[in-house]
Amino acid sequence: MTIEVDHVFIACRRDAPEAEALLRQGFVEGSANTHPGQGTANRRFFFDGFMLELLWVVDEAEVTSALTRRTRLWDRCSNPSAAECPFGIVFRSEGPSAHPLFQTWAYTPSYLPAGVSMGFALGTTLQEPELICLPPRRTPTASAEPTNHAVPIRTLHSVAVGVRDLAALSEAALATQRLGKIRYFESEQPLLDLTFEGDSRASFDFRPVLPLLLRVDRNAAALPR
Repeated sequence: MTIEVDHVFIACRRDAPEAEALLRQGFVEGSANTHPGQGTANRRFFFDGFMLELLWVVDEAEVTSALTRRTRLWDRCSNPSAAECPFGIVFRSEGPSAHPLFQTWAYTPSYLPAGVSMGFALGTTLQEPELICLPPRRTPTASAEPTNHAVPIRTLHSVAVGVRDLAALSEAALATQRLGKIRYFESEQPLLDLTFEGDSRASFDFRPVLPLLLRVDRNAAALPR
């Protein structure tokens, strides 16, 4: 069973004007999406087997409903500049069943097919990312989304997240770190650090617009995660 990071989200202001910072650096935007019944929408940037999602609230009643409130999307997205941690990290698995990275509760939004749910980690706090498992996928699916960014980028190599207090990480967060899926480091402000394999070497720091570092390294495969 293979479990990998499928995508990450960053909570943004309405309509995600923060996306313009990526566009100015030559990143190509893909299709947008909405989440009926959940009260959120997004702008998306696609890479090989990975997606960066800029997420915001469009309907306060839906995102704070009995169905959705436990996801804490409202807490992270209602005022992203003040959020303790505005990130979510979403995992995927291939095959008929999933081996969970952590204990979860089942979230069944109306935009998923009947009987399908995603798993939100139990025990996490707002000082660390939301950790989510997608339903298992039997076979990989091809994407028609654009990935022809100005800097040639291949696959995601590693995800690192800056948090204020490493000693306060939940058991779910520690489990992802032990398995080499996410690395956590101390940071005064929340910070998402993504490293990709690519055909060149580049580094983009989107602060203060977005709490995001994006690195491309042709030697990434030889780097520690």
